[in-house]
Amino acid sequence: MASPRVAVVGAGLSGAACAQALRERGVVVEMFERGRAPGGRMASPSVQGRRVDVGAAYFTVKDPGFGAVADDWVERGLARPWTDTFDVLARDGRDATSGPVRYATPDGLRSLVRDLLPDGIRFETEVDALDDLDHDAVVLAMPDPQAARLAPDACAWVPYDPVIAVAVGWGQRCWSLADAAFVNDDPDVSFIADDGARRGDGAAVLVAHTTASRARRHLDEPADAVAPVQEALRRLLDITAEPAWTHVHRWTFAKPADTHGDAAFALITGDRPLGVCGDAWCPSGAPRVESAWLSGRRLGAAVADAVKGSSR
Repeated sequence: MASPRVAVVGAGLSGAACAQALRERGVVVEMFERGRAPGGRMASPSVQGRRVDVGAAYFTVKDPGFGAVADDWVERGLARPWTDTFDVLARDGRDATSGPVRYATPDGLRSLVRDLLPDGIRFETEVDALDDLDHDAVVLAMPDPQAARLAPDACAWVPYDPVIAVAVGWGQRCWSLADAAFVNDDPDVSFIADDGARRGDGAAVLVAHTTASRARRHLDEPADAVAPVQEALRRLLDITAEPAWTHVHRWTFAKPADTHGDAAFALITGDRPLGVCGDAWCPSGAPRVESAWLSGRRLGAAVADAVKGSSR
């Protein structure tokens, strides 16, 4: 009897984790990705000759299963502990906050997704309708608003906020920020990372994430967000030098504005199971990189059980 076949639509971290869990259980996986490269919101494009993380800024570890994966990445040099302390910038001054260890990567967070992915992904392939797929089951590993276009009645979808990421490069560092900063009560910027510190190469590059309200004003023309972000960096970090270059990336669906409560994924069984996973499916804590991995792994195991049971 032929092994069951599952289509995983979306080659971000949750899709990669789901595909890995399915393949470990003997299920044939075919992956479809609308973009030219994997990673989803863990994008690390090459800008000015080096990788720049313009999506997720870092990852943290709470779950032991994900911790084992992170330890393996660190051991093989794919990831490294970065910092447990971020600055906090606000109108009334500057502070610092400590928390869990944030992990970063020498070659960009996308490299971690690549590490988990199988061969043979169909890049630049848009799935317009579920009926276009003839697989035994389908997994939608993507932000809720995108999944809702393909399966509007699959579940109660949560909204996502937009972000525009602006990378800015100088000839040399001209700020006192050590690693990164949460920004409170600013109309333009919510987070700033020193990408040279994050990557470990010392490059004079900052990556700023806009607030959702600033992003919504520039979704049609994201380059228009560069000027207000540069002004915010001058204001927040006392930068007076002019940058050598800028790079902008629009995230229409950057981060969940809500979660799916106690559910780690959605699985609609029937003639053909349909699964949904991603960072909004996070029964423990807020949406984060780890929750995307957990959601994909857990859904992969559940889909494998469903398709193997139906093929007996």
